[in-house]
Amino acid sequence: MNYSLRQLSIFLAVARHENVSKAAAELNLSQSAASAALQALERNYGVALFERQGNKLQLNPVGHSLRKEAETLYAHAQQFDQLLQRHGELGHLKVGASFTIGNHLVVRYLADYLSHYPDADVELDTANTPEIVHKVLNYEVDVGMIEREVQHRELELIPWMEDELVVFCSADHPLASQQTLSTRDIKTARWILREPDSGARHTFDRALAGLLPEINIYREFRHNEAIKSAVESGLGIGCLSQVVLQNDFRNGTLVPLKLARRDMRRRFYFALPRKRHDKAAVNYWIELCRRQQ
Repeated sequence: MNYSLRQLSIFLAVARHENVSKAAAELNLSQSAASAALQALERNYGVALFERQGNKLQLNPVGHSLRKEAETLYAHAQQFDQLLQRHGELGHLKVGASFTIGNHLVVRYLADYLSHYPDADVELDTANTPEIVHKVLNYEVDVGMIEREVQHRELELIPWMEDELVVFCSADHPLASQQTLSTRDIKTARWILREPDSGARHTFDRALAGLLPEINIYREFRHNEAIKSAVESGLGIGCLSQVVLQNDFRNGTLVPLKLARRDMRRRFYFALPRKRHDKAAVNYWIELCRRQQ
């Protein structure tokens, strides 16, 4: 296209007022800017659209024939602009969350979010932390919620909330009666853990770094519920976020175990692309999650 919507709006304003100065005032432009834009439009197509009669610019036959089409086209453009603005106001949101956050935390905030944006369509995509980061960087989701710090020059991380991993076993496991696991217990136990790329596994490996070569990792699963089920059936002991295990501890189906001098704390983050358009829905979501943590 050899024209812009700005040129179109100037053409229509001059057609209405039959005067460049009045058209420029209506559009908050200088007279010289309006004149230059109109001349550029005519020059781009090799046509004249107006005839000058004294101080007036009146549409010539070519201008008359194009005016109605120009009005229709400009009206459609304005309508499209309004639709885009309303879409943002509705609060439509795509959230990408790691499994622990998506399955156990996001649902806590949905009711309040939808009371603020009652017509919003909220999509939730759950995966492990590296996959969520990939979706954020490829603009597949509006905001990511991840379980560890990730370094990437095109990624912005906003600290969110503190979390802690807890080692646990079934209520009838031999270790259930112990308050604290010894180094020997850690080495001889069969561990059922999250997959290596997950946020939980990253924290576990960091906390037990010196013992990792001697630990018996019996099974690895992508989903927390699979780990809990395997541990509850007596296959081994596990390590997951306290957020995942609270109800199980209250019910007595699983039992927490302590590790001496092992730091299992971590922080959750919001992940956003550095190059992004500001979106009110994303800002409100982050504010809501931080307020209710």
